[in-house]
Order: sequence, then structure tokens, then C-alpha cells
Amino acid sequence: MDTNQLIQHALELSKRIQAYVRAGEHGQPEEAAKAQVCEFLRQYAGPRSAFLKQAEAARGYDKFMIATLTAILNSFIEYLRAGLSSGLSPEHQARIDVVSDVLAQAQAMLENNGYHPAGAAVLVGVSLEEFLRNWLEAADLSIGNAKPGIDAYVKALRTAELISKQDVKDITSWAGIRNHAAHGEWEQVGDRNRVRLMLEGVNLFMRQSAAKMRSA
Repeated sequence: MDTNQLIQHALELSKRIQAYVRAGEHGQPEEAAKAQVCEFLRQYAGPRSAFLKQAEAARGYDKFMIATLTAILNSFIEYLRAGLSSGLSPEHQARIDVVSDVLAQAQAMLENNGYHPAGAAVLVGVSLEEFLRNWLEAADLSIGNAKPGIDAYVKALRTAELISKQDVKDITSWAGIRNHAAHGEWEQVGDRNRVRLMLEGVNLFMRQSAAKMRSA
């Protein structure tokens, strides 16, 4: 998702939460709006960003809460428009863009029944490995004498507490599918839906992790 798309999503969210101000509505609709804004900022501003911290600290009822959340979103939008959102070097950002392009190719292959899903699985696996390697470099981490590859990258990122235990499990599963495809074990990668879930999972992981990289 590029900056313009992110801005558009932020604008749409800002507009959507206005509907949570309804006199006499049961429950706490302002808390539902807060949950949406916090999750949005957690993914796209980063889990340690000041924007997320402000949204999490928002208090009050109905109009006051919504006004506060709207102001935080507007501030985030202005931050994006000012070009301040990327904490990555142009080189690292370019690498991430290339990885995203490769994932788009994998998506196209999955939508074309003329291609075996193994081909898409290999592309997704390569994209994941390149993304992890790029993250390691951006975070100035080392794998020591270990053999370069997903396993070594995951271990280093986990040691630095940049990824969670669940991330490790997910990445290990995705790497397994990639290995089946790379070794020609076609019966293990013949399910197009399984590879599609892999692609969606890697895509989500990369979006959330890119936000962490930028906010670090």
C-alpha cells in the first residue's frame, strides 16, 4: 500500500467513526471507534508510534472521544502528506517495493489456472526471505556464522524481539510450503487455496512488519 492509498484509508476511517456518535445508542460506541483507530495505527503507524499511544490514551464519551480520535487521524494524515512516514533509507524502501512487486506476480499466477500453484509458492517464499534479510540489515542485526536463510533471519529477529513467537510459527509454516515447492514435492503444494492463504499471510506480515521498521 503506497502513501496515497494509506491516506485514503485514513480519511475513510475518519469519516466512518463519525457514525459512532448517536444520541441514545446503547453500549459504548465510542470505544468501538477507538478500537478501529488503534488497530489501524498499530498496523500502519507502528506499535510504538506516538499516534498510537495518543489514540490508546484517548478518554471521554461520545462526541469528545470521536473528536479526539479524529484529530489524531488528521494529524497522522498530515504526517503522511509531509513525507515523514518513512524511516527507511531509499535503498531499503526500494527493496521492499521490489518484494511487493514479486508478491503481485505470485497473486497473478494464482489467479491463472494455467500455472501450478507451486510456482506462486516459490515466489512468495523468495519474497519472504528477501524481506526478512532486508529487515535484518535495516535493524543492523547479524546472523553471525549461520548460513544465510529464513531460519537464521528468524532466529536473529526473534532474539532481538522484533517478531513474536506466533510470527516464528507462521514463518516456519510458510517456509515449509516454499521448500515443498522448491523440491518438486507437487502433492504438498497442489492446493491452490493453501498457497493463497500463504500469500495472504505473508502479505499481512510484511505490511505490519514494515510499519515496525519505519517506527523503529
